[in-house]
Amino acid sequence: MKKIINTPKAPAPIGPYNQAVIVDKIMFISGTIAMDLQSKQLHKGSIKEETKMVMDYIGAILEAGGCGFEHVVKSTIFLNDMNNFVHVNEVYASYFKSDFPARATIQAARLPKDANVEISMEAILP
Repeated sequence: MKKIINTPKAPAPIGPYNQAVIVDKIMFISGTIAMDLQSKQLHKGSIKEETKMVMDYIGAILEAGGCGFEHVVKSTIFLNDMNNFVHVNEVYASYFKSDFPARATIQAARLPKDANVEISMEAILP
């Protein structure tokens, strides 16, 4: 049985998907970008600002599903420019206390809304 997770504290999906889906005790979080919740437009700031916004949104989605960053087991980060890797890592690392999840980082030719960073995660519920 699956449970759909959507919270007003993160951007609404821009296509036929949900922010997250829970199956058994696994939470699958869709790719999240730095979209402003009020204007529904992409946030135009530094890569660090975009990454922080994305991580904050993912934190809200995790919370809506009953867990937190300590429950994340896998992350996938999509970058429009691998030169931003160091800056994204700096922000990303600040959301984890220890036992970092497995991760893949991929440079993509283009991301939704022409974002600079998109992150998806998978977590195991407590």
